[in-house]
Amino acid sequence: MLVGEQPGDREDVEGHPFVGPAGRILDDALEAAGIPRARVYLTNAVKHFRWERRGKRRLHSKPSQVHVRACRPWLKAEIEVVRPRLVVLLGATAAQSVMGTAFKVTQRRGRVLESPLGVPVLATVHPSSVLRSPDDAARREAMDGLIADLRAAARHLTGSASAAGP
Repeated sequence: MLVGEQPGDREDVEGHPFVGPAGRILDDALEAAGIPRARVYLTNAVKHFRWERRGKRRLHSKPSQVHVRACRPWLKAEIEVVRPRLVVLLGATAAQSVMGTAFKVTQRRGRVLESPLGVPVLATVHPSSVLRSPDDAARREAMDGLIADLRAAARHLTGSASAAGP
């Protein structure tokens, strides 16, 4: 199971998670990590798109802890129904929704941890952070880090070094 922050504009319009620009980054990272997208359940910690209007565009607005707490029962229910062997938390909002507000992705990313929800988790950056990188070198480094974290998730699930890839 992969958990993001909240639907973006494209996801809100189409009704499916990770179908916009961040979804394309996630698809590329999953492929590079050897994880078929069809084998993962995708969802978000916050179930609605929080946005502000700028001209004709709807721009993302970070959800507050009130929104995260309000949506937590739905995330818990999804975990109970899906029964994943591992939950990958994509970004700070998703990670903090499960692990608590003091959790820092930058300090604990890429490691399998026990969670209060009774299922192991692995936190990493949100794919949108790759898009926000200031230049090509930073974008490549961010993407490499995301892929490495997804490979760690794959290794945990398969129990083999072959998931590490090249």
